[in-house]
Amino acid sequence: MTSLLARTLGGAALALVAATGAMAQESTNQVAVMTDWSVFSEPKGGKPAECWGVTVPKETVNTRDGKPVSVRRGDILLFVTFRAGGGGKGEISFTGGYPFAPGSSVNVNVDGSQFEMFTDGEYAWTTNADQDAALMAALRKGNTAVMSARSGKGTQTKDTFSLRGFTAAMEDAAKRCN
Repeated sequence: MTSLLARTLGGAALALVAATGAMAQESTNQVAVMTDWSVFSEPKGGKPAECWGVTVPKETVNTRDGKPVSVRRGDILLFVTFRAGGGGKGEISFTGGYPFAPGSSVNVNVDGSQFEMFTDGEYAWTTNADQDAALMAALRKGNTAVMSARSGKGTQTKDTFSLRGFTAAMEDAAKRCN
């Protein structure tokens, strides 16, 4: 059910889990960097089968009962996955580096436009292709995306991602897997 991308970005080891088929795979196939976004491609049979753009937050704030707290989190990543034969349509997902509170959602704020993603374990997705398209359009136009969520332990998190290079990275990833 997941695909694992392990790489080094800015000196920090990252593991990325993207929704895919039934097997977990590791990839270090970085093919491009577009400002704050990196592009990866996972080949199958000599052709890219899956391509994705990924970034890490520029700022992370953790609070409990309205007060800042220091918490230990895993990798925090925002990414868009494209699959061969998918017509260039990307699937947006987010991992907050912790298990989300059961039944909770992630609020996404892109320069004032609000979106919601459902959670399952440590990952969050939009509910359908129409929501992916709407969020993708906002991300292309925006400057920052702020992901607000709640952990299973009650910690409120707010992760701010730069969208510099987003459009170029998405065009590159979609082209590679189209």
